[in-house]
Parts: sequence; C-alpha cells; structure tokens
Amino acid sequence: MVEPSRLSARLHVTKLELARAAGLSRDAVSKTARLESATTQARLRDVVEIIARVQPWAGSLPQAFAWYRAQPLPSFGDQTAEDLVKAGRAEHVKAYLSRIAVGGFA
Repeated sequence: MVEPSRLSARLHVTKLELARAAGLSRDAVSKTARLESATTQARLRDVVEIIARVQPWAGSLPQAFAWYRAQPLPSFGDQTAEDLVKAGRAEHVKAYLSRIAVGGFA
C-alpha cells in the first residue's frame, strides 16, 4: 500500500500537492477508507512507478517529481505526465518511458 504521508515527505511536497498531482481529492489521501480504496491506491502506484522510472536520469526523487509535473511530452501534444495520469492514461506514460528506455524517440 502506498502511504501518502511517507511519499509526500520523500518528494518534499504536502499531501494535498501529492493528491492534486495524482488527480485525487484531499480526502482520498487523508481518510483511511478512501486511502485504502483500489482506485486511490492504483493512482498512487502509477505516480510512484512513473517517478521511479524517471529518477535515474532526473537525479533525485524531487527532480523526477518536477519532471512528472512540468515536462511537456511531445508524443502527447505537450501534455505532462501529470496531465495524462489525471486523465487515466498512466499506461500511456509508462509505455512512452519504456520506448525511451530502449532508445526510442519521444
């Protein structure tokens, strides 16, 4: 289970900022029943997985999170990974990162 308090501390953001970056409500990361829901956990796991894939070349977790929130992705009309995750398209971001990892083009 992804624990928002620990994740937000490692990323140096508030739980509210984390929730917004994942496309979740504040309640989803603060109320136990909502936090344990499959939907909330899936969205948080997507964020964690994307950031973990980016971290080696971003340099640190906070820098990888900054990439997630701000770097426009040309393959997706310059939307950010954050925009795509919020729209339920995390799998597209993961596939994009997999292409890049094997030497593909953005």
